[in-house]
Amino acid sequence: MAGEGGDWTRWPFLPDIVVGLLGLVVAYALAAGPFRRTILRLGGPAPRWQPPGAMQPERPGHLSPWQVVAFFSGVLTAAGALLSPLHTLGETYLLSGHMVQHLLITLVVPPLLLLGTPGWMVRPLLRLPLARRLAGTLLTPIPAFVLFNAVFTLWHVPAFYQLALVVPAIHALEHSSLLLLGLATWWPVCGCLPEYPRLPYGGQVLYLFFQSLPPTILGAIIALAEVPIYPHYWRAVRVLGLSALADQQLGGLIMWIPGALIYFLALSIVFFIWLERRSPLQEPPYGTINPDRARRAA
Repeated sequence: MAGEGGDWTRWPFLPDIVVGLLGLVVAYALAAGPFRRTILRLGGPAPRWQPPGAMQPERPGHLSPWQVVAFFSGVLTAAGALLSPLHTLGETYLLSGHMVQHLLITLVVPPLLLLGTPGWMVRPLLRLPLARRLAGTLLTPIPAFVLFNAVFTLWHVPAFYQLALVVPAIHALEHSSLLLLGLATWWPVCGCLPEYPRLPYGGQVLYLFFQSLPPTILGAIIALAEVPIYPHYWRAVRVLGLSALADQQLGGLIMWIPGALIYFLALSIVFFIWLERRSPLQEPPYGTINPDRARRAA
């Protein structure tokens, strides 16, 4: 067993992540400021229907303080997960640290970014045929659910997990794919474009319940295993007084319990909004909204 006292407090500098997050912030600031009118012109008129699932009628050009807070909270959470000692801890020393990182970039950052971005900011992308085709596939519930959970599970297969830990480019691909597909899988609950609407309230409740199952199952498998699943962490220098087995059990529990609880927290919020605001019979039927038809009508 390796000795004690690894340097897990080191703050990593990862240029690709720094550039990506700064680029996101600059793009948001420009869209909210000097380029707002240009973006509204490029995006065209917003649809005139009442979207389902807790979405309010869109106000073109409007950006509320709460949206700004949500967006920058998402960016800061991503920076904390990927550019702090948590990254060093999870990459080198503790599986539990890596699981916290994955929880943040799949269950916290995506809904904050979506809730912080108004539809008019991203509508110009629908003018691109490729973006429109991808959105039509990825931003619908079943493909989003299947793709995200398939990729999430695949990255936790020991062979792929180990490969990501030793090859920086693969590790970057792992985190970027989890974040991007995290945005897609949260879209049916937090999406900002009525052209690709959220699920109605009842659908969101069921969707979030089923989303809680894969991390529960995968976390339980890791937490209950008594043999090394990821040998990298069993060979690592021990830190924070955690043995290799305790670290593996803690990592599984983090995916199992907090991971499921975040989905159930979101489910509870949606359920109470559903009870308070409307009956599902008042919502427009899901799947009847066609962005191409809406644009032609406009």
